[in-house]
Amino acid sequence: MTDAAARPGWFREKILLGLTPREYLRTLLTPWDAVFAIILLIGIPIIVYRFAAGLGATTNLTQTSPWGIWIGIDMLSGIALAAGGFTVATAVYLLGIEKYHPIVRPAILTGFLGYLFAVIGLMCDLGSPWRITTPILFSWGTRSVMFEVAWCVALYSTVLFLEFTPSLFEWLNWPRARRFMLKLTIALTVLGVVLSTLHQSSLGALFLMAKGKLHPLWYSEYIPLFFFVSAVAGGLSMVIVESSLSHRLFGSQIKPGQHVDVGQLTVDLSRAAAILLFAYFFIRLQGLLASGAMAYLATGYGAWYLFEIVGFILVPSLLFAHGARTRKVGLLRIVAGWTVLGVVVNRLNVSVIAMNWDKTPHYVPSVMEMITTVTIITLGVLTFRWIVNRMPILHDDPRFAEAH
Repeated sequence: MTDAAARPGWFREKILLGLTPREYLRTLLTPWDAVFAIILLIGIPIIVYRFAAGLGATTNLTQTSPWGIWIGIDMLSGIALAAGGFTVATAVYLLGIEKYHPIVRPAILTGFLGYLFAVIGLMCDLGSPWRITTPILFSWGTRSVMFEVAWCVALYSTVLFLEFTPSLFEWLNWPRARRFMLKLTIALTVLGVVLSTLHQSSLGALFLMAKGKLHPLWYSEYIPLFFFVSAVAGGLSMVIVESSLSHRLFGSQIKPGQHVDVGQLTVDLSRAAAILLFAYFFIRLQGLLASGAMAYLATGYGAWYLFEIVGFILVPSLLFAHGARTRKVGLLRIVAGWTVLGVVVNRLNVSVIAMNWDKTPHYVPSVMEMITTVTIITLGVLTFRWIVNRMPILHDDPRFAEAH
């Protein structure tokens, strides 16, 4: 038998990882895959039912509370935590900090999937999802924050996909297409920085229109700045979490001689996160003083507000600084996960918990809303795993030795 005859076909090599269909299915017989399968078996029919029956039949959203956890978690949190993509790409391609090169592709992939599934979450939230292109193609409200957000999210999602394509083209063995895209790296990175800066802050600017609806402790004229700084800090923390988990779960893909000192990268990223969180804490205090809402600190909402800015901002900044100085990598990874949770809490506070705070009854998400959110997150995790298992994200493709 010749080598060509013995070589597996394209589908088996690229999709089934060189295994037979039966062998590949056996690799999926794990406890985690069983959990994922149960989530999808329950969640996907609920998503289909949402589109068939509408928002009223599947959510607790009302005219008073039209934004729920699909906006707070899937959209606002997903977009914020995807900021690690443009942050790491800027460090590597614009500032020339080569030590971050090993994590630039995972960061870009995480960013791209964050935006992709944020848009999917937004589709679930829209009463008429088929009109998602209306703000971009038909409603040229150039003075509208929503118009700017729609355009920036659409454009930056495209930029992230284009930044991801060199990995895709290496997997497909398309050297010419890969070379062409690599020539655009600097231009795409600059465009990504501009677009991401604009819409991260503009997502916060949406809530400037909610004065009187958003609790005074969270409403501030500085909220666009709050959103941007917290997104960068959260994005860096997400990169720490993602890189730590990826190198533990997919460590077999890293070939000898391609070792990456994840611990040192974690320490370096933590130093930056400590500075950003410390700055974020003080601008939040400045916003509180400027808003004249200090009296509300003595209320139940005040206790929750203090827990957010102290427990999820000040304490993590100090722990990041301490862990980076003492090189306690395990502590830094825990703090990074806590910071990621803090970004989610902040976005939920602004969009759900502290929104319409003086109205009753207060919005509480339905079971189907929560299952849909878990399903979308699960799909994102599975997509990340599928890509990393096949494409040169964590490892070099020997056919493109200079790729990384």
